[in-house]
Amino acid sequence: MDISSVFANQKFSAAKEILKPAPQADVPEQVISKVQSFADALKATEETAVSAMAGKTDNAALVQAIAQTELAVETVVSVRDKVVQAYQEILRMPI
Repeated sequence: MDISSVFANQKFSAAKEILKPAPQADVPEQVISKVQSFADALKATEETAVSAMAGKTDNAALVQAIAQTELAVETVVSVRDKVVQAYQEILRMPI
């Protein structure tokens, strides 16, 4: 075993400690359910689009699914904007 492999092993051991995930803060169940419902809406629209391309679903169902997904995305973007705005307000507060 040469010296460079010993150093590499030491560096790997040190990096392994850094890469361990930090304990997660408690996320409210309501937030988890909203995120899950958003993901489900995106998945349903994707499935509808695939079946429409295959000719198994009519265009009205595809348009309705896309409209629902568009509404969900706009809602998420608006919530994100509010969170960013609140964060910026906190940064502007004097200490």
